Amino acid sequence: MNYKKNNFHIENIPIEKIAKKFGTPTYCYSLSTIKKNIKKFKNNFKTINPLICFSVKSNSNLFILKEIKKMGVGADVVSKGELLIALKAGINPKKIVFSGVGKTYEELKFAIEKKILLINVESESELNQIEKISKIKKRKIDVGLRLNPNIDAKTLKKISTGKNEEKFGLIQKSFLKIIEKFKNSKNLKIKCLSVHIGSQITNHRPYEKMLNVLSSVIKKADYNFEYIDLGGGMGIKYNENTKVLNYKKYNSIIKKFLNKNKTKIILEPGRSIVGNSGLLLTKIIYIKETNKINFVILDAAMNDLIRPALYGSKHRIIASKLNRKIKRKKHEFVGPICETTDKFLSLSKFQSLKEKDILAICDVGAYGMVLSSNYNLRTKPAEILINKFSLKTITRRQKLNTII
Repeated sequence: MNYKKNNFHIENIPIEKIAKKFGTPTYCYSLSTIKKNIKKFKNNFKTINPLICFSVKSNSNLFILKEIKKMGVGADVVSKGELLIALKAGINPKKIVFSGVGKTYEELKFAIEKKILLINVESESELNQIEKISKIKKRKIDVGLRLNPNIDAKTLKKISTGKNEEKFGLIQKSFLKIIEKFKNSKNLKIKCLSVHIGSQITNHRPYEKMLNVLSSVIKKADYNFEYIDLGGGMGIKYNENTKVLNYKKYNSIIKKFLNKNKTKIILEPGRSIVGNSGLLLTKIIYIKETNKINFVILDAAMNDLIRPALYGSKHRIIASKLNRKIKRKKHEFVGPICETTDKFLSLSKFQSLKEKDILAICDVGAYGMVLSSNYNLRTKPAEILINKFSLKTITRRQKLNTII
């Protein structure tokens, strides 16, 4: 994605052309970026040869999942819906891991019937539910146990998942107790130790601490796990100041871990595969000038992209046409929803703009469309997949009549 002759392109197509053809707001994704990210991920971790399970919660579009499946990647799912769409995309059930703290009896039963690789269990109550189903099905069920390692990933508080005060996983004492209780179960086979400490992690140190905790727990449990599921959380570059996770360093510390613990590794990237592949195209409705601020009012809103309102995250905004004339005044890019938090970015300067200009909100391939809603009874945007010179509609724009 870059400017060519002052027009911003996604692959070989100007974004202004896409906006004119499909309207705004519209999500569009670069297929070559997704493929490039998968290849990079595989290359950086090839010495440990992990099972890569794409985190479907980051982007659950069926067409994107089909492309990811073509590259031999599995799926990490957290609901029956995500499991269904992963299977519909053709992903091998033996490459699917089911995570989440609140799986219902029906969801567990469905996952067991589909013979997926693992159900990662987060409480003893959940394990008891699975045991009931296994007795009915007269089958021994493969499960993983998710440990809460009490590690602070030093990421946004609202996307941290590895500390004891958070709802995820089992504290060490409970984990060891369950291993002891179920290690000789006739109905359950504990095959995996699972962990996930947060999202948008840009430093390998939290992972290093996590692996040290895992080594200690494995030793205390005196149990051979076939798999260690290290989760995901690998961060991406949202702006020039953001650091990115050094995959090679992470790979190196996993190799050290494997020297002591002979097991297979599962990794669950999501954001790092699709995050930088997506743009949200939007049109300027009005520019409202005040003494100190130019409010740039867009037709995209927090119902289309809630991350800035929900997490305080910042996404770069770029103009479809490059203009060298800079306006040195505070610009606040906002949506039309009746909430003060319906804003995307504040900048001290920006290029000269006019009403009806097309802008792109960057790096929205992950946790963009999946978190969209119909708040203020607004329709959800279209999704377009770009492959070199071709455009494919992968989600049609919602119609008001359909919702109403």
